[in-house]
Amino acid sequence: MEKEVPLLKGEENRRWGPIAGEFNRVNFIALPMIVVTVSQFLLRVSPMFMLGHVSKLSLSGASIATSLCNVTGFSLLQYRRVGTYTYGATLCLFLVCVPVSILWIYTEKILIFMGQDPLISAEAGKFAIQLIPTLFPYAVLQSLVRYLQTQSLILPMLWSSLASLCLQLPLCWAFVFKFDLGSGGAALSIGISYWFNIVVLVLYVKCSSTCKKTRSSLSRDVFATTREFFRFAVPSAVMVCLEWWSFELVILLSGMLPNPQLETSVLSICLTITSLHYHIPYSFGAAASTLISNELGPGKPEAAKVALGAVLVLAVAEFLVASTTIYICRTILGFAFSQEMEVVNGVEQMIPFLCLSIIMDSLQSVLSGVARGSGWQHIGAYVNLGAYYLVGIPVALLLGFVLKLKGEGLWSGLVAGATVQSLSFCLITALTNWEKQAEEARRRIFTEKFPDENQPI
Repeated sequence: MEKEVPLLKGEENRRWGPIAGEFNRVNFIALPMIVVTVSQFLLRVSPMFMLGHVSKLSLSGASIATSLCNVTGFSLLQYRRVGTYTYGATLCLFLVCVPVSILWIYTEKILIFMGQDPLISAEAGKFAIQLIPTLFPYAVLQSLVRYLQTQSLILPMLWSSLASLCLQLPLCWAFVFKFDLGSGGAALSIGISYWFNIVVLVLYVKCSSTCKKTRSSLSRDVFATTREFFRFAVPSAVMVCLEWWSFELVILLSGMLPNPQLETSVLSICLTITSLHYHIPYSFGAAASTLISNELGPGKPEAAKVALGAVLVLAVAEFLVASTTIYICRTILGFAFSQEMEVVNGVEQMIPFLCLSIIMDSLQSVLSGVARGSGWQHIGAYVNLGAYYLVGIPVALLLGFVLKLKGEGLWSGLVAGATVQSLSFCLITALTNWEKQAEEARRRIFTEKFPDENQPI
């Protein structure tokens, strides 16, 4: 019996060794991305933590303005996933910024036309105009981020994002509270932080030897990329933004409820919390997408399944810890955003719904990454469209306005949409034939490497 012990340990090591290695591979990709995406997200939403301590109107106005600006501007600029020329991307995004800026100037009139509260509309209109100077540096930053991502240069983005956040937080606090600039100071701190981030990344690109082969000078070729950019970027942006827009739409709808300042403030706090957490499972999903596509390409379906299992284990453990922590802190969580007990109590009532949406959203985010890694982007678009616009939003309208459940009803609609989305992706993943996916991936690679001689190049 004693002689069998080393053998058993060896077998155990051989069994768990690949899984432990897969955990390390996932974390190597996901953890830096979590820091980068969370830091960049906080640059834009950290004023919400501070404006709520100024007044309920400031928070609700900034929330409505941010929701409208996300739908009409920031979301379209962030998800440019194709195109390889940074100059061309920057030029195109600058062109998009011009009509978006004009639209933001009329935010107050648009919100009043939509039936929003006049006081909130006025505050939101002012904040949207103040956000216009942040739109253009945001466009440049997104182009630089994609440029570095294509070369797997994560660490420069990580350090620049952290440095920008460390600059922005004290700046925002000083502008809002010390200099009494309110929402204008919050917007100014965002713009300064974006430009600081850009300067740091540009210096890295110019001075680092790792970017030597990809650096290029400004030439006429930049203009040749604009047509390709819009041809691929517009449908890609719409596909990815379908889910994002549904959440922002619920915030806009909350402005039409009785006591709109309270409802908008509470739901915007919930959206900020769930959006902040979303970057964690999204990063795990990105890791899944990268690892699975890398395994399917060489024809390793078993390795792809191991990668999927490792990502799911880590993601499930994370969202269980996150949702449990948020529920335990439900009585004090609202104080991070406001000192008004009405708002704090409203957030506490929403926490059970928020925890459910975090669980469902985390699961679908990871499985969406699996879909991207397997080349199912078109299926993901149909799932998002059906889950949120055929189920989520109608349920939110029914519960929020018809059954008069107010904010809880609107958020329950989002939970319903996320549940349908998660179940759909679970079913798709469970029915996947990984051997067939590996064969198709290899066929695509073979076709790309050996094109038909009769096809134009």
